[in-house]
Amino acid sequence: MRTPSLSALALALGGGLLAAPAFAGRLDLSVQIPQLDVAEYHRPYVAVWLEREDRSPVGTLAVWYQQPKKGDKPAGEGAAAMAGAGEGGSKWLPDLRQWWRRSGRDLSLPADGVSGATRPVGEHALSVVEGSAALAKLPAGNYKLLVEAAREEGGRELLELPFQWPAAAGQTLQAQGKSELGLVRLALSR
Repeated sequence: MRTPSLSALALALGGGLLAAPAFAGRLDLSVQIPQLDVAEYHRPYVAVWLEREDRSPVGTLAVWYQQPKKGDKPAGEGAAAMAGAGEGGSKWLPDLRQWWRRSGRDLSLPADGVSGATRPVGEHALSVVEGSAALAKLPAGNYKLLVEAAREEGGRELLELPFQWPAAAGQTLQAQGKSELGLVRLALSR
């Protein structure tokens, strides 16, 4: 099953609130979650974020994790929310080690437009347009898009896609995962 992109959702809602002018830059990401032949399968937690060359975080684009069930207590903020009951799956977010250490522990969850439920096996799309919070006033330079996955009773995997911003027209980058992630493809446009 394919998850609709943010711009497709905006257009479907009729408001076009997330749509950008034709000349704006955009990142279109495709993340494949592979089918694994294991006895006990749990959907992976996945974090997608941008970093500068010096590894300082620019922003989190997506975090897919187990969402709290109705009746659970609110998760609260930061590391304090990781202890105690009722946090749904947020207590396992530190298993996304690189994301957690670099920026995750400072993110107030759930975050609008960033937090989402775990995804099933298949290919999942994410689109970010220039002017959105993650790309707002992003200066020209070298960056990395990182995708990290961790699965209960499974492994961890981190893929990096270095790119330059502003993007060259029609540039596509990809990395192939070996265990928890399949093909991750980043299409940059200007």
